[in-house]
Amino acid sequence: MKEVSIYTDGACSGNPGSGGWGAILLYGKHKKEISGGEAATTNNRMELMAVIAALSLLKEPCRVQLYSDSKYVIDALEKGWAWGWKKRGWVKSDKKPALNTDLWEILLGLTQVHQLTYHWVKGHAENPYNNRCDQLAVAESKKYK
Repeated sequence: MKEVSIYTDGACSGNPGSGGWGAILLYGKHKKEISGGEAATTNNRMELMAVIAALSLLKEPCRVQLYSDSKYVIDALEKGWAWGWKKRGWVKSDKKPALNTDLWEILLGLTQVHQLTYHWVKGHAENPYNNRCDQLAVAESKKYK
C-alpha cells in the first residue's frame, strides 16, 4: 500500500457564515494542494469537507497519515464516536442529534477504503503544512463574502 500524508483545515467567517477548506496531500516527492468553500456553512463542515475531498482524490486504498487541528474530526474518528452516532441512528451519547450526518456518512465510507492513522496538530502554530491549509481555507472563505 502507498503511504500518503494528508493535512487539512477548515475556516469559517462567522459560524455559520462563509467558509473554506484546504488540504495538502503528500506522496513521496509529490505535493498537491486543494481547496474549496461555501457561502453559508460552519467551521466543522469545512473541516469535514477538507478530509473528504483529500481522501476522495486517492485512486487506490492507501495508508494515510491524517493531520488536522480539528478535535471534532480527529476525536470522532480516532475514538470511534462517529461510528457510535451512526449505530444509534445519528444520536450522540447525550441523546442529542449528531450534526453533519451527510458528511459523516461519506467520511465513514472513505475510512473503510483506507488505513488511517490520526494526528491532531495545534492550529496556528509551528506546522508549516497546517498553516498553509489554513491560508487556503481562509482565502476560499473570503471568496463568499
